[in-house]
Amino acid sequence: MKKFKEQWEIQHNWQLLFPFFGLLILGYSAFKLSKAMLEGYGLTLTIVASLLIFFLLLKFTLFTFKKLEKKWILDYKWEMIRVFMVFAFTGTSSLYIGRPIIAFLGITKENLNPILYWFLFIIIGLLFYQILLVTFGWLFGQFKFFWEFEKKMLSRFGLKRFLN
Repeated sequence: MKKFKEQWEIQHNWQLLFPFFGLLILGYSAFKLSKAMLEGYGLTLTIVASLLIFFLLLKFTLFTFKKLEKKWILDYKWEMIRVFMVFAFTGTSSLYIGRPIIAFLGITKENLNPILYWFLFIIIGLLFYQILLVTFGWLFGQFKFFWEFEKKMLSRFGLKRFLN
């Protein structure tokens, strides 16, 4: 445990919550993916596939951490987990918020060209994604990081003038 704390630069025991919840979210994602891919093949095969997918996702995530820890400026390595959690919650939440808004506006796949429907769905999702990213960043104590990230993203969209 001491080596784990040193590797992730954990100074206080409460910071262990982030690796714990990160692994929990990774496990849940692996289970959902394997369940979707192996629908109807039984629970045993789904669990075996979940373990394999969990291992692959964990390897990919740790590889990504190594690449991004030089690019993203954070005080401690464990904060990378917090940042990834914010991205995960934001992406999922923007879908859950975007769908009812599309439905409220009366936009459906049946009454609109599918290409136009998906274009509007992505645009509405992106709008809420921007707002939710900063909000979840603030809730997770990473407001400064996500505000800078947001400004960079909006400037790439050509909307930098709205931030001044």
